Amino acid sequence: WYSQRVTAVALVMLGAWFMASLALLGAGAQHAAVVAWLRSPFSAVMALLLVAVTAYHAQLGLQVVFEDYISDKGTRMVVLVALKFVLVVAALIGVLAVLRIAFGAQA
Repeated sequence: WYSQRVTAVALVMLGAWFMASLALLGAGAQHAAVVAWLRSPFSAVMALLLVAVTAYHAQLGLQVVFEDYISDKGTRMVVLVALKFVLVVAALIGVLAVLRIAFGAQA
């Protein structure tokens, strides 16, 4: 319960930072400008935190829903393991994408 509240507050702050940063780049920002913004160490670390906290918060919330609404223990266990797997994979994809941009990997 407590972790879900803490991650919710963190997501509000990280989401506000992300939206404000993109707004400062402007609505018509070119791809190169966004890449340059994400290559700055501060932006990269904040984006990594956003990805990680989002995945963790999603896992916490969905776990509660699945525990409440799946009555069969075996099915619930399979669904919870699948949930964690999917969210870990999604978080890894997000982290790798940010790191690839931050370290300047070519497409």
